[in-house]
Amino acid sequence: MRRLGIDLGSREVKIALMENGKIVFKNKISTMSFYRDFCSYDGKMIVNLKKLNIKNIDSSVSTGYGRNNINLKLFKPINEIKAHVYGAIFQTGLKNFILLDIGGQDIKVVKVEKGLIVDLELNEKCAASSGRYLENMANILEVPLDKLFTFYKNPVELNSTCAVFSESELIGKIAEGIEIERLCAGVNYSLYKRIKPFLTRFHGKNLILSGGVAGNEAINNYLKDDYEKIIVLKDAQFNGALGCCYYAERMDLK
Repeated sequence: MRRLGIDLGSREVKIALMENGKIVFKNKISTMSFYRDFCSYDGKMIVNLKKLNIKNIDSSVSTGYGRNNINLKLFKPINEIKAHVYGAIFQTGLKNFILLDIGGQDIKVVKVEKGLIVDLELNEKCAASSGRYLENMANILEVPLDKLFTFYKNPVELNSTCAVFSESELIGKIAEGIEIERLCAGVNYSLYKRIKPFLTRFHGKNLILSGGVAGNEAINNYLKDDYEKIIVLKDAQFNGALGCCYYAERMDLK
């Protein structure tokens, strides 16, 4: 059976194809390009699978921000929490864990026991605890995002709780002549401080990191003091799309 999963993200659309329980294809396309170049509209959005070089699909599942605004014809929609939990189970084989997903515009913390969601916390209102915040601060510092992720020692204190005010505060620190390494570490630590309150009510042995910020070395170092085991998903950015495939497989959708 061939299962297609699509995660309609705010910045990028992630696509995964599962065949007989194994992922055989993955692709990532900017959200604008996906809708402009690979879709048409006829009451519902129609994905041109031929243009994506995908064929002979038995079932298709979609998730992500776009799921709330765009109905994909022939796709079964599921919510993001379910997709990311299924993706984490598929990638790790674990049934008991805390899932932390830091996306471009939101943060999700989900507690899973025996493969079931038992509690969750969401932040969809404040950009200061999302990947977009890190991108903006990296641009101000004129540092590549992947390089920003490596700094965690001796962080400068950044106290603003708003993404917009944080930019002004960071510029002030630059003007004071503080070293770039401390500034980068300060940005990472400020994000950690914002996500920690979401994690305090969740106790567990395994913390699984998903989303575009999962590869942030600094955040991972700060989290080591809070959890016994930190697991960074191999396909962290594709986790939602993988979860869609695995959901279709588990539910035997046709």
